[in-house]
Amino acid sequence: MWVILGVIAIVATFINLYLYKAGKDYKLAMAMGLSFTALTLCAEYSLVSVWVAVEDWAALMDVVPGMERALSTIVPYCGSMK
Repeated sequence: MWVILGVIAIVATFINLYLYKAGKDYKLAMAMGLSFTALTLCAEYSLVSVWVAVEDWAALMDVVPGMERALSTIVPYCGSMK
C-alpha cells in the first residue's frame, strides 16, 4: 500500500511543480502531494508495527535504519521551508 501512496505523492508533486512553473493555481496539487506523503509515512509506520507484532526482527533491522536516516535528513528541512 505504501508503494502506491508513494507513487501518487511523487506524481502529485511533479504536477505541483509543473503548475507552479506554468503560473497556474497549484494549491490543490500541493495539498495532494503533502497529504499523500503523510499517508505514505503512516502506511510505512503501520507496516513496521505489524512486523513488531509478529516479531519479524530481520525485516525491522533491514528497514528501520534506512527509514531513520531518510527521515532525519528530510524532516529538519521541512520546518525551514517558510
